[in-house]
Amino acid sequence: MTDVDPTQQIKAGYTFDVPAATLGVLVDGDPIPDVPIRIPLSMFNRHGLVAGATGTGKTVTLQVMAEALSSAGVPVFAADIKGDLSGMATPGPGGEKLLARTEKQGQPWEAGSYPCEFYALGGIGNGIPLRATVSSFGPILLSKVLGLNQVQESSLGLIFHYADQNGLLLLDLKDLTELIKYLISDEGKAELRGIGGISTATAGVILRNLVSLSSQGADVFFGEPEFEPADLMRVAPDGRGVVSLLELPELSNRPALFSTFLMWLLADMFSELPEVGDLDKPKLVFFFDEAHLLFNGASKAFLDAITQTVRLIRSKGVGVFFVTQTPKDVPDDVLAQLGSRVQHQLRAHTPNDAKALKATVSTYPTSHYDLEEVLQQLSTGQAVVTVMSEKGAPTPVAWTQIWAPTSTMGPTPDDQLKAAVAQSPLNAKYGEAIDRESAYEVLAQQLEEGARRAEEERLEEERAEEAKRIEKELADMEKAQAKAERERIAEERRLAREKRLAEEERRRWEKANPSLVQQVTKSRVFKDFMRTASREIVRSIFGTGRRR
Repeated sequence: MTDVDPTQQIKAGYTFDVPAATLGVLVDGDPIPDVPIRIPLSMFNRHGLVAGATGTGKTVTLQVMAEALSSAGVPVFAADIKGDLSGMATPGPGGEKLLARTEKQGQPWEAGSYPCEFYALGGIGNGIPLRATVSSFGPILLSKVLGLNQVQESSLGLIFHYADQNGLLLLDLKDLTELIKYLISDEGKAELRGIGGISTATAGVILRNLVSLSSQGADVFFGEPEFEPADLMRVAPDGRGVVSLLELPELSNRPALFSTFLMWLLADMFSELPEVGDLDKPKLVFFFDEAHLLFNGASKAFLDAITQTVRLIRSKGVGVFFVTQTPKDVPDDVLAQLGSRVQHQLRAHTPNDAKALKATVSTYPTSHYDLEEVLQQLSTGQAVVTVMSEKGAPTPVAWTQIWAPTSTMGPTPDDQLKAAVAQSPLNAKYGEAIDRESAYEVLAQQLEEGARRAEEERLEEERAEEAKRIEKELADMEKAQAKAERERIAEERRLAREKRLAEEERRRWEKANPSLVQQVTKSRVFKDFMRTASREIVRSIFGTGRRR
C-alpha cells in the first residue's frame, strides 16, 4: 500500500470548485503558503465551533471569518464582548512585524475596513438599541434568564397562555409583573382557575426574580420598537455583507440575559424567515460568543428549543458558529449539528482539563496527528481545523496558521463609533423607545376599577351598617320613650290614687274626729247665741230695737 503524503492529502481536501473563505494556511513546522485552509461558503450554514482557552486567538479567528464572509457578500452578526471586533470598521495599522508574518504565510495582506452596524442591548452602551418584547421572548427563554426550575417555568408558561387568550400585550417587564400581581389577586384567581392555577409561592419567586432582573438594568432590554432580525441581513452598496456587532460591555453582570437574548435573535429569525433550502452562500452567519453561558443551568425544554433551532435554521439560510472554550461546553445534541471545527490550544493542567482534552480529540476525524499532543502545542493564532467540503463530507484535520485580519484588531475609537451610530438609518427606526398601551395599562385600569368598586362596596356596606345602626337606635329610643311614657302615666295614676286614698282617709278621720271649732259651731247653745247676736246687730244698725 502506497503511503499518502499528508500535506498533499490535506491540500486536496481543501481544494474546492465552489467559492470559499480562507482561514489560513497549513502548518508543518512552518506555514505552507500553497496549502490554504478554506471553508466553502455554502457550508457556513452547516454551522460550526470555534473553541480554545482564553488568549489563544479565538477572537482573531472570528474576525478573519467575518472579514472573509463580508467580502463575499454575506452579512455577519457577532457579539462583541471585549469591544475588539468594533475595529473591523477601521483599516488595520499594518507594520513591519505584521507584514513579515503575512508574507511568510503567503497572505496578500492589505489594510481594509468593513461596513459595520453597532448595536447595544436596550441602548446601554454605544450602539443602536436592540430590544425585544416579553411576549416574543417567550416563557422558555425568559425562564432561563430568571433561573426558574421546571415547575416555575411551567407556571410562567401558563401566565403567557392566559395573556395570549385574553389579548394582553406583554411588551416589557412591568407588563408581566402587573399580570402576575393580577392573577394572584382575588379577581384574577377566579379567572385563572378555569385553565389551572399558580401557587402564591411560585408567583412570589417569579416576581422576586423579575424585580432582581429589572434592578440589574434589564428592563431596558424589553420593550418596543422590537428589533427585526431581517435588518441583520443587509448588504452594503458595494456588495459586501454588513457586519452587525452587538456590544456586551457588562457581560459578567448579566451573562444569562445576554446569551439568552442572542438565542432569541436566532429563534425569532427561525420563526420569521422563509424556507430557502441549500444556498450557494448563507443569508447570514451568526457568531455566538461565550456560548457556555447559554447552556449553563438550562432546562430540558430550553435545550430542546436550542437543538431544534440549530438543526432547522440552516434551511432558512442562516449559519451558526458557537465560540467557547471547549467542545464540552456545548451539549452533545447541539454539538452533533456543528459541521466545521476550529480548535485553538487546549491546556491540560488539571484532571478536568485532561478529560476535556480527550473529549475534544474524540470529536475529530482520524488523522496522522497525535491530537492530544498537538492541541497542547498550538501557538497563539494557530488552530486544528476540519470543515465540511462542498459535498458535505468532513475535510482532513489540518494544523492551521490563521491569517491576520486586515482591519484593526482592537476597538474603534469612541468618537468614530458614535458617529457611525448617529448616521445609521436604523437609528431613526430603533433609537427612541415607545410605550404603547399594553397589559400594564389594561390591568392597572382593571385593578383600579376593581379597587374603586371594592371601595364603593365597602362604603355601601358602611352606609348600610350605619343606617341599620341609626334605625336600631331610633327603635331603641322609641321603645325607651314608650316605656318612659308608660312609666309616667303609671306614676301619675299611682300618685292620683294615693291622693284620692289620702283624701278619703282624711275625710274618714275628720268624720271620726271632729275638731273643737266644729264641735262648738255645731252645738245648740252656739247656734242660739249666734242667732240672738245677729238680731241685736241688725237692730243697732237699723234702729229697730224695742224700747224698754
